[in-house]
Amino acid sequence: MNQVQLDRMKNGLGFIAALDQSGGSTPKALKLYGINESRYSNDDEMFRLVHEMRTRIIKSPSFTKEHILGAILFENTMDRKIDGLYTADYLWNIEGIVPFLKIDKGLEEINENGVQLMKPIDGLDLLLKRAVERNIFGTKMRSVIKKANKEGIKEVVEQQFELAKVIASYGLVPIIEPEVDINIKDKKEAEAILLEELERNLKLLDKRTLVIFKLSLPTVANLYKPLLNDHRLVRIVALSGGYSREKANEILSKNSGVIASFSRALSEGLSDAQTAEEFDKTLKVAVDSIYKASIK
Repeated sequence: MNQVQLDRMKNGLGFIAALDQSGGSTPKALKLYGINESRYSNDDEMFRLVHEMRTRIIKSPSFTKEHILGAILFENTMDRKIDGLYTADYLWNIEGIVPFLKIDKGLEEINENGVQLMKPIDGLDLLLKRAVERNIFGTKMRSVIKKANKEGIKEVVEQQFELAKVIASYGLVPIIEPEVDINIKDKKEAEAILLEELERNLKLLDKRTLVIFKLSLPTVANLYKPLLNDHRLVRIVALSGGYSREKANEILSKNSGVIASFSRALSEGLSDAQTAEEFDKTLKVAVDSIYKASIK
């Protein structure tokens, strides 16, 4: 584990940029960027285009370590290069931004307890070894909670923590992401149960194991703040979860100690057709507003 990167993630001012749309969500991300399916005919072409989009974001003068602590990458992005360097090396060595890797392989169908667990991650050990070789600092994995069901939420959190222990054994810091769907009618109740499960499982962790929580913006402001008292928790970051950037920033700014890890809310308004000046200006508005909401 890189101690300089750890200190930055624990104490730095800023937020984490989520640039980790995977195979299933890449076409949607490209379409929002103004590139439709007619521009590519296979996965290789699609991933090349999305890498060009991410490279444009990363190399923008608006995307800086003064505002951005870390960036989450998709596996395909980790294996590609920017200016001759692997993406993670470019992020850290050139930009001073801590690299993370999304490792989950998507979600199972909603089960009887109203949650979507992660699908099995085939080849996890090999992936984690490659992440270490590529100088990745930490990982991210997502589950989804669709109902305030104690058994279901317990399943989600326990699955996340079991994987987190494996990830930590490689010297990586796992981002645990049990997303609560912002559209469910019992979101507040689901979040109360989630807090209990996160507290319980955090206390069971080995004292040397470090984790980051990535959570939906809560209905009750500062709900998750008590978790920050545990030294094993490096940081709490928030996903935008479908909120507009304006709404996500508004809610985030009410939650002390929580910083952003936005994806769609970060890239909102960016377009392939924009000039460099237009692109950088649009990204700067996003970065500045998310940074301001993150540091309160």
